[in-house]
Amino acid sequence: MQKGASLFVSRLIYYMIKIRYGAGEMTEKGRKNRLEWSMAKADLCREVLSLGFPEEFGELLAGELGSPRSMGRMTSYLRSVRPRSVETIVDEMLAIASEAESWRQRKESQEAQASYNEWLRWRHRQGDEE
Repeated sequence: MQKGASLFVSRLIYYMIKIRYGAGEMTEKGRKNRLEWSMAKADLCREVLSLGFPEEFGELLAGELGSPRSMGRMTSYLRSVRPRSVETIVDEMLAIASEAESWRQRKESQEAQASYNEWLRWRHRQGDEE
């Protein structure tokens, strides 16, 4: 896609989001996240179409992957490998989604452990003051 056309698509997506959610209802960060997600989904769908699969398949992949980063990884995979079967694409999508979920669970565990450690430090300080 040419640079001018890409800019046009980005602006079009931005204004579609603005119309749908209203000018004041979304924060700037929310708009940026929504725009990033929409652009990642559009890139993925475009790549799926270039491989000869229906756009709905790309939308399904995007929905299962969930995050712009995961969609970007899938798009990169499709561009570099150019798989010919749906099974191969779905297998890679499942692997990417599984890695993303493992990362989320690891981060949640680390946050819970940090909170618990802070509670233990607080409790220890309370015991020192008595």
